[in-house]
Amino acid sequence: YAREEFAVDADALRPYFELDRVLTEGVFAAATALYGLTFAERPELARHLYRPGIRVFEVTGEDGAGVGLFVADLFARPTKSGGAWMHTVRDMADALGERPVVFTTMNVPAPAAGRPALLTLDEATTLFHEFGHALHGLLARGEYASLTGTNVPRDVVEFPSQVNEVWLREPSLLAAYARHVESGEPLPAGTLERLEAADLWGEGHRTVEYLGAALVDWAWHSLTEETVDAATADPAAFERRVLTEAGIDPDLVPPRYGTGYFKHIFGGGYAAGYYSYVWAEVLDADAVEWFREHGGMTRENGRRFADELLSRGDTRDLLESYRAFRGRDAELEPLLRRRGLADAAA
Repeated sequence: YAREEFAVDADALRPYFELDRVLTEGVFAAATALYGLTFAERPELARHLYRPGIRVFEVTGEDGAGVGLFVADLFARPTKSGGAWMHTVRDMADALGERPVVFTTMNVPAPAAGRPALLTLDEATTLFHEFGHALHGLLARGEYASLTGTNVPRDVVEFPSQVNEVWLREPSLLAAYARHVESGEPLPAGTLERLEAADLWGEGHRTVEYLGAALVDWAWHSLTEETVDAATADPAAFERRVLTEAGIDPDLVPPRYGTGYFKHIFGGGYAAGYYSYVWAEVLDADAVEWFREHGGMTRENGRRFADELLSRGDTRDLLESYRAFRGRDAELEPLLRRRGLADAAA
């Protein structure tokens, strides 16, 4: 539908997202502009890793001090788990004098010999996203590893990574890295606007199906000894009642995950926490509006975000950190505007 209605063909965009260029002139360039970081490749370290094709970068701050190591394991392999993620093999810990070693792992199809690796727009977005997690680890400050970096409550951990996604479409940055791999031409005029319009299509449905699933999660994990037997006697009826009482017609908009296959909350660590995705986006959308109100991708703005949020980890209450950054609590309206739902909520 998006291809026809908005003239967006995701496959046709691949030549504009060459992996090395997205990484160095997009992801790293944004981190330099915002946080003063520089990245020097260390192939002699990569030779000691478990597979060829993995890249290691030494990360340095603007004062010349070492920040840590960033490892990019981006290509698919037959024995590799699917998906994309960030993990650390060493967290920041001032008490031990240790600096972080942070991995970003993806499963980009490896190109043929001598050919560049080309990303889909979704893969480019994922790279920015996972590097946002990496920045959370690299910019951490604190005595104890258990309180630094991404060692934060689940409903906050996606916040920095979602903020970092936004820089993928920053016009000045996009003009630098999103160029045709053969001709060097930039993205055709209007592409970004069509992509944004396509993103908004169906957003109301996606929002309600997600919130429905979050409400069902809360309902199951709010049961008491007195109410659990009645709910489990007919789970489908219980789910329908929860949704109907919230004003959602489950026949029109079923929850994204029904009770019978909701692995997140019954076996995936998200019990009573499926809401965390949208809460992180509330923080993200509100924070991004602050960036835009204050000049966008600038060093001053990045310093404030790093000092008050990224560096703090779980060393102070996360809402306190957010207030220190934003000057107030997060508001819902920026997320509604981002999703094209502000008028509907008025």
